[in-house]
Amino acid sequence: MRRTLRMRRAAVVFTAIGALALAGCGDDGDGKDEAADGSGTTEDSASTVNLPKLDGEKISVAAVWTGPEQANFTKVLDEFEKRTGATVTFVPAQDPIVNFLGTKIAGGQPPDVAMIPQVGAIQQAVAKKWAKPVGKEAQAQLGKNYAQVWQDLGAVDGTQYGVYFKAANKSLVWYNAQAFENAGASEPKTWKDFIATAETVSASGVTPVSVGGADGWTLTDWFENVYLSQAGPEKYDQLAKHEIKWTDPSVKDALTTLAELFGKPALISGGADGALQTEFPVSVTQTFTGGDQPKGAMVFEGDFVSVNIAQTEAKIGTDAKVFPFPAVGADSPVVTGGDAAVALKDTKGAQALLTWLASKDSAKIWAEAGGFISPNKELDASAYPNDVQRKIAEALIDAGDDVRFDMSDQAPQSFGGTPGKGEWKTLQDFLKNPKDIAGTQAKLESDAAKAYTS
Repeated sequence: MRRTLRMRRAAVVFTAIGALALAGCGDDGDGKDEAADGSGTTEDSASTVNLPKLDGEKISVAAVWTGPEQANFTKVLDEFEKRTGATVTFVPAQDPIVNFLGTKIAGGQPPDVAMIPQVGAIQQAVAKKWAKPVGKEAQAQLGKNYAQVWQDLGAVDGTQYGVYFKAANKSLVWYNAQAFENAGASEPKTWKDFIATAETVSASGVTPVSVGGADGWTLTDWFENVYLSQAGPEKYDQLAKHEIKWTDPSVKDALTTLAELFGKPALISGGADGALQTEFPVSVTQTFTGGDQPKGAMVFEGDFVSVNIAQTEAKIGTDAKVFPFPAVGADSPVVTGGDAAVALKDTKGAQALLTWLASKDSAKIWAEAGGFISPNKELDASAYPNDVQRKIAEALIDAGDDVRFDMSDQAPQSFGGTPGKGEWKTLQDFLKNPKDIAGTQAKLESDAAKAYTS
């Protein structure tokens, strides 16, 4: 069900993004009017979505977002409050979110809506009978605004449960332009060139790659990009569904490739031990601070890196530039991720919030704030704050139904989405000991076999 941007087309699109990075990079209103049909809904004068009156209603929304992401999502919720009269409370959640929600539900205090970042977690929520089907108003917004693949990703056994609000392109490498210039380095297009570029930067006196290894999900993204480019889409789908084992030779090949970087501590900021103590936000900020002597010259991750770059003085398109994840096989990979809104209470307020999040009005708010890519195909690309982010978003939308999702997000959460366990933990161990490829494969297969049969 999860697909990828077609590889060759993506390579062309993201080459254009790299060029844009080198070059640099209607008000919604607050008024409310009664619907003409007397339905009791309110509609802003510049709105594209009808919402019910919810004066006095309280709605809670749980998400794992913190910092700038939480602040930007709060702006989206604030506008919903203005349009409906409801009061919305943000509930900070922790990974794994299924465990967090289970605790809340067991305590009799489930949030009305949860933002769920894994397809596997949506499926678990449905299996546990926590999730409520999407209402007809939200479904209408989905049908109008979303490619079928994004609707399918939020559906279980043909019933719609999730509204994908936030997407991500997770196949980008961001770099410190000054560090590259000082080293005489250029943007690599292949994995071989990437390692050579890292060596060039290292020779200039700057550690080339910053890795946020304290957050195991970043390591799954490293693996998935290498695997997709090297093994190809069909193998990727098979491994994602556990139709082939993690002891498959294709996994060995990908780990061997990744070890070309992980096996050279001098190329990684702080070495393996330092990377394992570095959380993702720090992996970004330390790449774009320190003048021409940053702790790392490059950091791999999705478009959302721009949120953390904004916490530094670096400017995207001049100080901070981006290139596509280098091609290991014939083409550069494109892996996507996303967060879906799922109702845990079948209330008027919860369903109204899903309708709001499926609209282009809500997407526009966060798009303008930056650090966000919407799967909403009706959102005008001019809402994005710079050409780099705009082209990344356009590439995702132009792919239509050819999008392929993050592999670990498709897995049962116990394997692909739990800190200190499963794939996250095993790849952290691999970062520390990249010579143990066979042992890494065996552990991944053992954990996957248990998770996929439980």
